[in-house]
Formats: sequence, structure tokens, C-alpha cells
Amino acid sequence: MIEAAINETAARKGRLSITVSLAILILVGLACLLGPWLTPHSYDRVYRDYVLVGPSLVAHPSAEELDTSLAVLTRRIHADTSSYERHGGSLHLTLTSAKPIDPRVLRFFDHSDLFGPAQIIPGETNESTLAFDLPIRQTYFFFGTDANGRDLLTRTLIAGRISLAVGLLASLVALLIGVAWGATAGYLGGRIDTLMMRIVEVVYALPFIFLVILLVVIFGRNFILIFVAIGAVEWLDMARIVRGQTLSIKRRDYVAAAEALGATSSAILWRHIIPNAAGPITAYLTVLVPRVILLESFVSFLGLGVQEPLTSWGILIADGARNIQAPIHLLIFPALFLGLTLAALNQLGENWRDRTGAGGA
Repeated sequence: MIEAAINETAARKGRLSITVSLAILILVGLACLLGPWLTPHSYDRVYRDYVLVGPSLVAHPSAEELDTSLAVLTRRIHADTSSYERHGGSLHLTLTSAKPIDPRVLRFFDHSDLFGPAQIIPGETNESTLAFDLPIRQTYFFFGTDANGRDLLTRTLIAGRISLAVGLLASLVALLIGVAWGATAGYLGGRIDTLMMRIVEVVYALPFIFLVILLVVIFGRNFILIFVAIGAVEWLDMARIVRGQTLSIKRRDYVAAAEALGATSSAILWRHIIPNAAGPITAYLTVLVPRVILLESFVSFLGLGVQEPLTSWGILIADGARNIQAPIHLLIFPALFLGLTLAALNQLGENWRDRTGAGGA
């Protein structure tokens, strides 16, 4: 009875961890998929007046930012601020100068990230005095901005799209190539099996970074290169696992019966061997997806992955590490998204292996 209670407790914990992991993955996936359309900023929009702004739930500009910006702009147009009053979302500003003021200087305010188009007040304006209403643009940066003044929330979500797409698509490529290669080698056996597995060992011996650098030199840096480089390496373990399963399954009675009935090799592979090896294949696939995401982040961290203005979690983490003396939010938010995703995927993989008993396959 004690053993049954322990098993029930373990099963309950397993179900809870699966639920939490799935919830995290769904939330991260939906945030990365839909979030960039809901945020008010483009991932490549540069706010020159908001460089390295910290994360905040309060709208910008603050009173200090307003004073600093006004001082810079009035100094640039060689005028003095005689008075300004804030009325809700706008400023009533009066500039004076010893020389005539050209109204076209208001373009300096229009080009600012803090203000909207200025409206001149005719009754209070003359040659040496310029009075106008200046709308204040309220801007939110929930994750802050980076060293170029770009919204970190939008860039983190866009980076998640890239990292998750690479993880899923490269894993799919590795799955297709690895399963086909390993099943064919294991079923045909003999010299074909020996030749195919020697090719696997040769490719396995190539250093991954050397292969990536070689591909960069040949094809240049582009998004497709990541799939090619990662897919060229990650199918090798899958091929070995499937080959081992195929060597065991092809000795089963139902395979012998299919051969006796005249089934072709391709029919036996796709109808009997691969479906019966699905357990270990799925178990390894749950490990492969986080491995590929981490590998893409490592490649991007080295500067060999996605290029600006696109980004990935690895690139954002690299930027945060390079600017470690700057505000720490540059490193925390992308690392948090990457860590949560990898932890959830790894937890799902462990629970799947425990349920299927495929850990030693």
C-alpha cells in the first residue's frame, strides 16, 4: 500500500509538471507569435531619445526627460524658454530670442520622439516670440530599450519567433533525415549499413563551429544557413538511434511475415519498422528541440547566426553580455524567455521518457 501511495504521488507530480510545462510553452509560443502585432513598436524602430531606458510600467517621457529634451532643443535653435505650462497631454511653450525666430524651427520638435506636431498660437507670436502648443507623445517600454533605443519587449518576442522556428524546423529536418538514414541502414545491413554508418562517423568527426564557418564563407550569412548548419549535424544521433531500433525490430515475427508475403523493403520500413520505433524517436525528439534552440542561441551568440535587424534570443543575450555594465534588463529578459522555454521542453522530455520507458533505448 505504501508503494502504491508513493507511485500515485509520483504520478500526480508528473502530471502537474507536464501541465506546468505545457502552459509555459503555450504562453511563450502565443506571446512570440501574437505579441509583436500587439505591441506599439516595430522591432527595428529606433528611438534616439530613449536609449537604454529601464523597464517601467509608467509612460514616458518623465518630467526629467521633458526638461532635458526641451533644454537640448531650445539650445539647438538658439532660443530661450520664457515659459511653459503642461496641460494634460500637451505643453504650452513660449520661446524668445534677441533675433527673429523662424517658425520652421518647430521641425526640431516634430523630429523628437517626445513630441508631436507643434501648433503655433497666432495671437501670442511675433518676430522675437514664438508661442505654440506641443503635444506630448506617451510611450511605454515595459522591458526598456537597448543600446540603440529599440523596444526590448518587441525584439524579445521577435527573437522568440526566430529561435522557436529554428528549433522546430531544424528538428524536423533532423527527424526526417535521421529516421530515413538510420532505418535504411539498419534494415538493409551488410556493406550498405557499414558504408552509411562510416559516413555518419565522418560527419560526426567534423567540428561544428568549423562547419558553420565554412558554410558562412561559401554562402554568406543568412537565415537559411542556420537550418543547413544545424540540420547537417543534429540528424546524426537520430540516425544512430533509429538504426539500433531497426536492427532489433527487423528480427520480429511480423517483419518476417511481411517479407514472406512479398512486401517491398520500403513498405516494411514505413508500415512496420518506423511506427514500432516511434517511442524512442519521439523521446529523443523531445530532447532534440531544446538542444537545437540552445545550439542556435550559441551560434548567434558568436555572431554567426541571424543578422540585424532581425534577432534571436542568443543575439539578445550576447548584446546583454557585451553591455553587462549597462542596465541589466538587456540580459535578464531574453535569458528568462530562453531559460523558461528550455526548462519546459526538458521537463516534457523527461516525463515522456519516464512514461514510455524509452530512456535506455
